[in-house]
Amino acid sequence: MTNEDSRYEAVRSRDARFDGAFFFAVSTTGIYCRPSCPATTPRRRNVTFFPTSAAAQGSGFRACRRCRPDAVPGSAEWNARADVVGRAMRLIGDGVVDREGVSGLADRLGYSARQVQRQLNAEVGAGPVALARAQRAHTARVLLQTTGLPAAQIAFAAGFTSVRQFNDTIKEIYALTPSGLRAARPGKGARFGPVAPPATPGVLPLRLAFRGPYAAREIFDHLQRRALPGIEDVTGEPGARTYRRTLRLPHGPGIAEVDEPPGDGWLDCRLHLTELRDLTTAGQRVRRLFDLDADPYAVAERLGEDPVLARLVAERPGLRSPGAPAPHELAVRAVLGQQVSVAAGRTLGGALVAAYGEPLPEPSGALTHLFPRAHDLAQASLTELGMPESRRTALRTLSAALAGGAVTLDAGADRDEVERALLGLRGIGPWTAGYIRMRALGDPDVLLSGDVAVLAGMRRAGASTAGLRAHAQAWRPWRSYAMHHFWNVPARNASATRTTTRPHTTERTGP
Repeated sequence: MTNEDSRYEAVRSRDARFDGAFFFAVSTTGIYCRPSCPATTPRRRNVTFFPTSAAAQGSGFRACRRCRPDAVPGSAEWNARADVVGRAMRLIGDGVVDREGVSGLADRLGYSARQVQRQLNAEVGAGPVALARAQRAHTARVLLQTTGLPAAQIAFAAGFTSVRQFNDTIKEIYALTPSGLRAARPGKGARFGPVAPPATPGVLPLRLAFRGPYAAREIFDHLQRRALPGIEDVTGEPGARTYRRTLRLPHGPGIAEVDEPPGDGWLDCRLHLTELRDLTTAGQRVRRLFDLDADPYAVAERLGEDPVLARLVAERPGLRSPGAPAPHELAVRAVLGQQVSVAAGRTLGGALVAAYGEPLPEPSGALTHLFPRAHDLAQASLTELGMPESRRTALRTLSAALAGGAVTLDAGADRDEVERALLGLRGIGPWTAGYIRMRALGDPDVLLSGDVAVLAGMRRAGASTAGLRAHAQAWRPWRSYAMHHFWNVPARNASATRTTTRPHTTERTGP
């Protein structure tokens, strides 16, 4: 939406496409809502628009209890933007301000704290402290409504520094006491917000919101083909699968479970956490893996201008570009997957986990390990892996760069700088660097122009591969999604399917 009149039209039509893109507040009631709020549409003169929930809260508005605006999917704009504001929003979402403070956020961005504060206020109407506060309040609401933990314990788990601060914030944002907010939990069939408390102690059930159509089958197919033994597991039949994986979180290991059948705008997720303080970080990392903050309407609008892609978009509405819950892990797996099939890359990854992974304190079914740390791989012999010494050298070189900080793959990393740093490592070429940029850094605008599977998919779809780089400029800023559409074009026979189930590359691993 480009102006307030068009935003108001979205509110009048209760258009869920814009949930998370902006919020509106009503002066006569003192509440703020998502655009799709089912309540009676307020008069235009009583409405004010805000880019973030934190900005609305900072202006004195409290969250609507009916539409629960704090539970909307994030704005796709922050994933697409490579500037300091986009990078800051991704880092705040990952919990950096709670763990490292505003100074830590500024250090990661390479700016002063004052510069970060000024730019965020100008762009999103709130500074890093206010944005983190809004996130803490949402985390507290989830814990209040899905666990039986005492309020004091929830306060510190959500990141508040005192019970008084927690009580004041909850009352200010939700106009309820913590006990009142707990009593107001949504029912099992509620459209917005978390589900009712679970019967299993220690399990946090969440509804991870997304906007628009969601191609769940394709993303679960993608994850199942690549699932590494020990850290990932997919059970059930297509259409009713559950994806499980281990997570290395700031305060301890965790396990995430996500069900394939989508609800009415959400995926059902369950988190098993060693420390409740990791709830925000774990939730955000699962969201990135399943690309839940994407804007499929914007993607379809741009790609639909290409006649070939328009047909593919219509065949697979809501196709996502999977991210990564652990960027270092994804980078290592990208090197393991060079010049081999998906099955072979999976076998190599399983051997790496078995030899160097960190065992869980207690196995959970097929989940037994956390992925190896980069510093453990930097000096490892890697002789357990059946691959050339040049590839093992490339893996050690990458791991040393990750462990030493020469390459930074956090949520707010400068994508251009990361790609340049990766290309400076022996054994890392344009395909690997681009693939890491797309998945580990969540860049929606990557084009792997030499990818064999992309080119094959284009030919099967009837698209010309001549002058691909120039032609693909029209797909920006959603070229990653264009590649996924071509990767998903059905092969003509079973043999072709086996050879195009992963992004292949002819990239060499070093001179």
